[in-house]
Amino acid sequence: IVQKYPGSRKEVSSKNMSGAKSQKSTQGTQKIRRGLSLTTSLTLNLRSDCVSKETRLTCVFVSVTAYLAVVIAACSLNFQRALPLLIITVLAVVFICWDFLVAKYEDRVAAFFSPGERYLEKQWFWLKWVLCAALIITIILWLIFDTAKQGSRQMISFGGLVMYVVLMFIFSKYPTRVAWRPVFSGIAMQFILGILILRTKVGFDVFNWLGIQIQTFLEYSDTGAKFVFGEKYTDHLFAFKVLPIVVFFSTVMSMLYHLGIMQWLVGKVGWIMHVFMGTTPVESFVAAGNIFVGQTESPLLVRPYLPYITKSELHAVMTAGFSTIAGSVLGAYISFGISASHLLTASVMSAPASLATSKLFWPETEKPQVTLKSDLKMNLLEAASQGASSSILLVANIAVNLISFLALLAFIDSALSWVGNLFDYPQLNFESICSYIFMPFSFMMGVDWEDSFIVGGLLGYKTFFNEFVAYERLSKLINNREKGGSMYINNVKQYMTVHSETIATYALCGFANFGSLGLVIGSLTSLAPSKRKEIAGGAFRALVAGTVACFMTACICECPHGGSVSLKKSDCMNPSFPIPLYSLQQQKHTCCNDNPALFSEGYRSSKLESLLVTQPSIII
Repeated sequence: IVQKYPGSRKEVSSKNMSGAKSQKSTQGTQKIRRGLSLTTSLTLNLRSDCVSKETRLTCVFVSVTAYLAVVIAACSLNFQRALPLLIITVLAVVFICWDFLVAKYEDRVAAFFSPGERYLEKQWFWLKWVLCAALIITIILWLIFDTAKQGSRQMISFGGLVMYVVLMFIFSKYPTRVAWRPVFSGIAMQFILGILILRTKVGFDVFNWLGIQIQTFLEYSDTGAKFVFGEKYTDHLFAFKVLPIVVFFSTVMSMLYHLGIMQWLVGKVGWIMHVFMGTTPVESFVAAGNIFVGQTESPLLVRPYLPYITKSELHAVMTAGFSTIAGSVLGAYISFGISASHLLTASVMSAPASLATSKLFWPETEKPQVTLKSDLKMNLLEAASQGASSSILLVANIAVNLISFLALLAFIDSALSWVGNLFDYPQLNFESICSYIFMPFSFMMGVDWEDSFIVGGLLGYKTFFNEFVAYERLSKLINNREKGGSMYINNVKQYMTVHSETIATYALCGFANFGSLGLVIGSLTSLAPSKRKEIAGGAFRALVAGTVACFMTACICECPHGGSVSLKKSDCMNPSFPIPLYSLQQQKHTCCNDNPALFSEGYRSSKLESLLVTQPSIII
């Protein structure tokens, strides 16, 4: 066109320019409109976010104000009755403020204390020897003065504690590579907990109160059992009374995980052990989780990190599972008549003990890959869902195992009695064999000599069968003592002293048995298939370490267990006074000073003897 009509070039170019300008203006208008709509939507979103944020803050403020008003009103009406609620509120406020300050000013606090940390690192070579010497001198002085005050009984249990540490060191996987900080700090944590719980009135009352509240709470499962199984559900005690408690407790634990309470609690306990003992985050959080969940659920807390942990860390994970019990079966043992406060104390004290024995029996020889606390994100929701969905399986597993184990035990006892009858010893049975095997260990825990054979038999039941069988046998011994009657029938002792029952309660409080060995191997192998060989190779050592951890808890529980708790006259009348005393107070009696004829009102001399053995300096 340009060649044919030369004058048209300018017209075409002008038309093209005007078309381009109109197209650009149209595109610009569309962009402006899109920008205006985007700005409007962002403004509306920000406004709605601000409104929702203000609404949430208003709701939180109103809820907190209403709760504080309820607490203040309850305290004004009856302060003594509202004291537990006030204590829980104060502790919650303190920890919430602590979390807020740590999250906001953690870097500043670390920078403030960094000069002191560097100074300690420089002076640590000679400072650690000073601390060790001070610790040894303190222990010697404490043993001297406390033995002079309480008697020499606790020296046996202290010697047992030393014996277990020495044996674990001798048979350690790498004796020359043992790091003693986790060992001594774990034992120190146990000892401090024992002193606070058993020697101080505040700790004694707190754990006793918790035990009573747990017992009261578990009784609500009777409502569901009565509705499903009828008014006579107690005629089949274990099936319709004990097993529903397991379901109820598992449900409650799942709810606590859903609300975030257990996440917070496990994190705090794990952080304390990580800082105080110097163990890795994986070990610390699994040990803390085992206080509340079972040995198959606790590894789920750190499932993403299981393929990367060292052999020593894997051994610690398994040991923590063997040395504690799950919260779901805690209620079942309480329903047997076992002291709730002692079971609760044993569960808490065995957590640091498991790390101490694990690091002594299998020291760390590798460099852990998960070393920073920030690297660890606990998979608690998976652990909670696993625990909730497996409650039915757990109940079925308990029932089937008890049926099979008790039937097998009856067959073994019958076979051994037949063999013993050939040699004029028909009393031969599984318990008598285990009593001779485990008797030295039970005696070194501080058990009375005449009761050490019975406790040895219970330890055999627990190790070769499971702790359900052992606690069921222990509950029969407790019932025999409470009923009274003759202590010996056909030269066979029918019950033990309360002192021996208490130590047995602590020693049996763990999943360390051969049945759990296969369970742990199977569950951990499914979670970390690449660690199959390491799991199978270290499981038996973890079983031994978990058993020794329970024994050490019993020893340390006996060491500070003295008669320093003084009684008032009102305590004599209190049927819920904590074990080892309240089990003897089921019938209300007047005090000794008011009624000298106490023997004729229901107390047998054997009960008073066991009471005086357990608490030699009682002031009534």
